[in-house]
Amino acid sequence: MVTVWKRHGLLFGAGTLCIAMNVQGIGPLWYTGVALLAVGLLLRWALVRTQRPPRDRRPELVLLPATGRWTALNGPATKVPSHTHSHAQTYAIDLKYDPPQGDADTPHTPPPNWWWPFGRRPRSYPSFGRPLLAPADAVVVAAASRQRDHLSRTSLPGLALLYVEAFVRITGWPCHLLGNYLVLDIGDSRYAVYAHLRRGSLRVGVGDRVTAGQELAECGNSGNSSEPHLHFQLMDGPDVMTARGVPFEWHYCDDEGNERHGVPEDFTHFSSDFSTDGPVALRD
Repeated sequence: MVTVWKRHGLLFGAGTLCIAMNVQGIGPLWYTGVALLAVGLLLRWALVRTQRPPRDRRPELVLLPATGRWTALNGPATKVPSHTHSHAQTYAIDLKYDPPQGDADTPHTPPPNWWWPFGRRPRSYPSFGRPLLAPADAVVVAAASRQRDHLSRTSLPGLALLYVEAFVRITGWPCHLLGNYLVLDIGDSRYAVYAHLRRGSLRVGVGDRVTAGQELAECGNSGNSSEPHLHFQLMDGPDVMTARGVPFEWHYCDDEGNERHGVPEDFTHFSSDFSTDGPVALRD
């Protein structure tokens, strides 16, 4: 039954194809398409329902997955679920690198564009290529690194394409959404996910043991991504299709240099720069 749940996207895609190919009005092909869509949607609803995590679980303290100044987006400090319960994303967060304004050596995020250019190369964004670090001592249990880093999807036509792509990607395997990714077993039924990684940047492979703070890969723009960023989440199993999200928290600094404990709210800047060695203690 779990296997059928996990492949519900194939039924959904087949139903859409049947309806799109139907040229004879309401008939056998149309009814087949509607039936497949209904079954696919029902299976997806049932699967997502099982991925709702309990609300009373305490956040897990882990290290920040990167250094430097970042912006939090779509995070659990602002709303839960931050993304959706699907794919164990209940407490997921997106991180975008934002160098200080006085940093002339690093490119800054290009300004928004409504129509043109349709998309920009990933190298135009400061997040692209930033090193990503292990949140704890862990073992790599899953990895993928062959998907390309596509152009950004921040113009209006690009965003329209992103929604079409998301519809297609959700009918396939998790890698179509996550892009290049890593799944780490950090112990005690906790697993960390890094998504949208740069193609060919993985420094580790399945079965490797890593230590807290070790460089794992680079930030990229693969999978269902509008621009280069890191998608990070914790979950209670190794499979994003069946696991449930796990809340987490970090030690971090805000833009005023104040030390914080938790998860930053959306659109706030933060960094891992500390005057004390608080987070390093997690490596012991």
